Amino acid sequence: MSFFITTLYPSVDLIDASVFEEINAKKNVYFSKQFLKAFEVSNPQIEFKYIAVFDANQNTIALALVQIIGLNVEGMLKNIKVAPLVRKFLSLFFYNEHIKIMFCGNVFLSGEHGICTSKSISTEVIMTEIGTALDAVAANSKPLHAIFIKDFKTESLKNTRQFLNFGYSEIKVEPNMIIQLKPEWKTFEDYKNVLKSKYRVKANKADSTSSTLETRLFNAQDLVTYKGELQALYQNTIANASFNAQVLNLNTYSHLGSTLKEDFIVKAYFLDDKLVGFLTALVNKNHLDAHFIGLDYALNKSHAIYTRILNDYVRLGIEKRVSSINLGRTASEIKTTIGAKPLELSCYIKHKNPFINSLITPFLRRIKIKDFKQHSPFK
Repeated sequence: MSFFITTLYPSVDLIDASVFEEINAKKNVYFSKQFLKAFEVSNPQIEFKYIAVFDANQNTIALALVQIIGLNVEGMLKNIKVAPLVRKFLSLFFYNEHIKIMFCGNVFLSGEHGICTSKSISTEVIMTEIGTALDAVAANSKPLHAIFIKDFKTESLKNTRQFLNFGYSEIKVEPNMIIQLKPEWKTFEDYKNVLKSKYRVKANKADSTSSTLETRLFNAQDLVTYKGELQALYQNTIANASFNAQVLNLNTYSHLGSTLKEDFIVKAYFLDDKLVGFLTALVNKNHLDAHFIGLDYALNKSHAIYTRILNDYVRLGIEKRVSSINLGRTASEIKTTIGAKPLELSCYIKHKNPFINSLITPFLRRIKIKDFKQHSPFK
């Protein structure tokens, strides 16, 4: 019988560097100490915890990120397809006010960035240990209404379905939108040459309409100088988003910019010396991940800010010679017009109270994400 030791850390600073060396052999930036610390120190409204699982020889076999936050249930349900009666029922049991939810994962990221595991132990066994540890953390966290474990690709579900044994319900969430880049695309022109005429015209129009915008790559000092404008533009976007668990404090970007250097990208868009938009991206090994954006919606249509941002993500991916670009969730249909395809994701959720959880489980299983039209822009 296997023997494991689970340790809970209230701060990333308390985790020994050896843990990251052992668990993150592939140097995934999302499980680096400096990346996690940037989010922890910049977002004091969130309670951060870290679960480390060790074997009998003190070798690290798993590290899980936990965030306890307050949010509004209506905001959570806004982007899912559910009958009005079901929505009302779920809101009733979650009180439809600001509630406390414990997330296993990073609420600011979309994808498998919550649990890092060792290959030396069965992933099914590790998930069972994580499920046990999460219940222990939840039991000592008051007030707390629900636990949410995010996000897992389809191929991971054979292991993560261990969470069903702990009373969780598995639900589909909005997919990540992924563009696969061809090695022969050396320039943006190469990319456009393989687009169907209709979509090539759209890409050219976005560039033409936005041609009056001045662009600039921000350095660490720029992030400090323009922090107020960046935060305002970002919150414009959040207000228009279909789902928002938490507002990121953009001090996070200052920390990321100073530690990750050229692998963390902030591109700014100016009109007549006024900041009107920005994109952020992170290079993680052979992939480019789009992070938050911000824009002035009053100028978006006249200057094609958002569609220019999408074009520039493709440019950045080609420039960085990555194999794929993760454009994240939301605005799925327009992202398909530049070649993105959905990568399905699932999460696990349960109410902390077992009785209430048993009542809402049938309703959680009826939750569906909203549909969108999939375009096929390539020849």
